[in-house]
Order: sequence, then structure tokens, then C-alpha cells
Amino acid sequence: MKNLNILSGGAAQGLVGSLAPAFKAETGFDIAGEFSAVGAMAERLRAGVPADIVILTAALIGRLADEGLVERSSIADIGRVATALAVRAGDPLARAGDAASLRNALLAADAIFVPDTKASTAGIHVAKVLTRLGIESDVAERLKVFPNGTTAMRHLADSDARRPIGCTQSTEIISTEGVELSGALPPGFELATMYTAAIATRPSAASQAQRLIELLTSSGAAELRGRAGFVSESG
Repeated sequence: MKNLNILSGGAAQGLVGSLAPAFKAETGFDIAGEFSAVGAMAERLRAGVPADIVILTAALIGRLADEGLVERSSIADIGRVATALAVRAGDPLARAGDAASLRNALLAADAIFVPDTKASTAGIHVAKVLTRLGIESDVAERLKVFPNGTTAMRHLADSDARRPIGCTQSTEIISTEGVELSGALPPGFELATMYTAAIATRPSAASQAQRLIELLTSSGAAELRGRAGFVSESG
């Protein structure tokens, strides 16, 4: 079996999965590897885990290029991803149009499902939001922290809490069955993160990695990117 090895933030998992059948039909390669918190994936690459292609935040990809771990000439932006609220499928949507309603929505939840608050883009941002709202100590015991947003959303879907809520990147919410996107964070608390792909400096399948980047960023995949939760620079 021929595999293209990927290290990716969880935000791109749904989009990559949607392109995997076409990629295999064209190249004969399956896509294998890991999707998790971007910080953890960067550390995996630094530790020498084999990778052909890396999909992380633009800032992290830039640092990895400076470190000589990805090819700078291969870097390509995929699109921006908003950090958003999620609810269990069938539950009332959480409305958070301003700081007060966001604070109320979080305080009303008896379980708050989030990704790693030290290594994931959304989790780090959630921790900052809780601090800015002045409620980090109030909700500390209700936080349910998981290695990445997709795992957090799966646990939200299965939660038996009375009023659970989740917060992670919109792509991870959209791609998880059993949860619903409840809207982006309000002005002043929003976060839209650019995700970027690059070829690792020691790829075993460089041409296939380049082809996957072309598919991920092509105009033909614009609808797929939009359905997955990515927003292009043009809108």
C-alpha cells in the first residue's frame, strides 16, 4: 500500500478526507498520518516523525520553514477558519452576539468541550476568552479538554450533560456528526486562522504531496473548502 504521510491540524481533517478518494484515484496513494493540535503536530515533525506534507497555521508553517523543516517554496494558503461555538445536535443554538451573551452562554453550560488549551489554536484562544470574560475560575471544573477539536466534538455529541456547549474551529464542528455549528465568536472575541500547506524537507512522495496541495488550494475545490468551513481570502 502506498501512503502519503501527513501531519495536520485537526481543522483540515474534513477537507482532506473529502479529497482523499479523488487523490487516490489519480495518484494511487492513500493519505495516512495524524490530525491533531497544531502545536503537537509541529513537535512531531521536529521530533523526526516522517511526513510528506504538513498542514498547520500559517504562523507555524513559517517557523518550520525558518527551521528548515518544510520547503518554503512549496507553502500555499488553504483558507481561514473561524473559532466557533457548537451545540449537541437537536439542542437550542447558543446565541453569542456580544461579550455579555457569550459570557452568559458559557456560564449556563454545565459542560464545555474544548481542544487542548496549550497546544491547539482554538484551545489557546478559548483559554484567553475565558480570562477576558473573567469566568475562567467559574467554569474550570466544567471544562472538558481533549487533544484536538474533533475529539472534543465527538465527546460533545455523546455527552449526557444537561446543557453542554463546545468551542473549537468551525471545520471540526462541521465535520463531526452529532453536533451543530452555533455561530462564530462575537466581535472582539473572534479568531480567524489561516491554514497553510507545505511539503516537508525530506518527503518520500514529493510529487504526490505537491499534487495534494494543488487539489486543496484549487479553484475547483472552492465549494468543498466552503462546505468544510474554510473561507478564502476573496471571501
